[in-house]
Amino acid sequence: MRRCHPVPRVVLLTDARNDHRLEWAVSRMPRGSALVFRHYHLPIAARRARFEALRRLCARRGVLVITAGEARGWRADGHYGAPRDLGRGSGLRPRQRPGLHLATAHSLAEIGAAVRARACAILLSPVFPTRSHPGAPVLGPVRFLLLARRSPLPIIALGGMTKPRAARLPVWGWAAIDGLA
Repeated sequence: MRRCHPVPRVVLLTDARNDHRLEWAVSRMPRGSALVFRHYHLPIAARRARFEALRRLCARRGVLVITAGEARGWRADGHYGAPRDLGRGSGLRPRQRPGLHLATAHSLAEIGAAVRARACAILLSPVFPTRSHPGAPVLGPVRFLLLARRSPLPIIALGGMTKPRAARLPVWGWAAIDGLA
């Protein structure tokens, strides 16, 4: 079985909306938290430069840096994505790729896929309405907890999350885009 980094309890996902506040947000995150670097909106050279700047800051703060999407050869602590994507960009299947694997899931079937892909933890979403996907269906706290209890892996709540909302959900941790930046 592959060994994982310790699973963070707080995860910040990046995108174009929160880019201008990332340095501030990372400076306020507890040690052992994680930054999931997405920044799909940037051309590859600019994306790599932004990644490197944030990676250095995160290293000083004790925050893990997780990549999403194509990131071949980037010095990261792990990878984020749908279970089928966890090994992409490395030439390795997910179970062979070292580091922390954070899988996304929205259903019991996707939780099962994350388990089979040997993810370290699952970001289960969306718990609440989000700015990222306005009007999209949400799990709601009851359905979210029913799904979370079926998972053998740690569950990280995502979707409309804030610190007060996270405190009311008895799961491993929480993640946000706007709620942390």
